[in-house]
Amino acid sequence: MNEEKENIIVKKSYDFALEIVKHYKILIEQKEFVLSKQLLRSGTSIGANIHEGIASESKKDFVHKLGIALKEARETSYWLNLLKNSSYLPLANFNTLIITCNEIVKILNSIILTTKQRYFSNEN
Repeated sequence: MNEEKENIIVKKSYDFALEIVKHYKILIEQKEFVLSKQLLRSGTSIGANIHEGIASESKKDFVHKLGIALKEARETSYWLNLLKNSSYLPLANFNTLIITCNEIVKILNSIILTTKQRYFSNEN
């Protein structure tokens, strides 16, 4: 993976995880335990899967791990929308988080697509 892109996605996913943890704490203070736990799990696992991908033993495993990170980012988007629409997450907080989440999705999509084209374009 391109070193510059690697740093961007690693930093962005880590910073996003910190924001998710912060919002999780706020949500549990509001006595919202179920959705907040789902948000915490999916939102923090994005970066963990990216780190696993970076340490992968093959390009195929790398793409697989980043694919999992992408799925977790999409799931996080779902929980953010649900929390906003159920009035647990204020619109301003939602907007900040969803913008970052969408950026992570775009970056992961780009990395996965580029890696597949570069390393697997000749496979059937």
